[in-house]
Amino acid sequence: MRLILLGPPGAGKGTQAQRLVAQYGIVQLSTGDMLRAAVKAGTPVGRKAKDIMDAGGLVPDDVVVDIVAQRIEQPDARKGFILDGFPRTVPQAVALDRMLVQHGVALDAAIELQVDEGALIRRIESRIAEMKARGEPLRQDDNPAVLQQRLSAYRKLTEPLIAYYGQQGTLHTVNGMAPVPEVTGQIEKALDAAKPDPAVKAPGKPAGALARAADLGKKSSAGGSALPKRTAGRKAAQPKSRGGNTTPP
Repeated sequence: MRLILLGPPGAGKGTQAQRLVAQYGIVQLSTGDMLRAAVKAGTPVGRKAKDIMDAGGLVPDDVVVDIVAQRIEQPDARKGFILDGFPRTVPQAVALDRMLVQHGVALDAAIELQVDEGALIRRIESRIAEMKARGEPLRQDDNPAVLQQRLSAYRKLTEPLIAYYGQQGTLHTVNGMAPVPEVTGQIEKALDAAKPDPAVKAPGKPAGALARAADLGKKSSAGGSALPKRTAGRKAAQPKSRGGNTTPP
């Protein structure tokens, strides 16, 4: 099982990732953790990343993809994985697709946790009020203004991935506003539906699909992506299947 979880900050991706790790015995792969581990181990790609980071630059997509490629070859990732923090843009998704094809594997599903952004902001405001009432110190991210900035960055850079994976035929949308156990149940149903027929071998994405993916990536990079945009703050829909900083945090 190889997965990507999509959704804005506060949608509950971390909570659901932990549940999926326990349920399916797969690993959660953080690109930030992988970069730090590669640098610490002194691997060739780790040394390249270190030189870039030491110079104050952003680690380019190809370096991150190389690190992901090395990580998924390790024994604990052979059963499957959830990617955390990558891809964040359509060009990154295109690079990831190419790497997976080279390794003879493919994503089983991209799960979108669809939420109401207005509800997310109200939720954090309520949490802040409760913490203040109890005299508890606030965390740095317990700030509606910060959340607004993160939501804006998500809409601009990452939300186009929803349309991208929808066109790939791997996107499944669930109602992220439901209680945590219900969200988990929706994801499990989506994954059951996404399981490939064991009699059919599908080592990777066909060349035509990769060509379309590359074209989408070029459009996104040029700032003229034809991918449809969503309306911010839209209420979550019922679960359905839609048929399809690279630097450490």
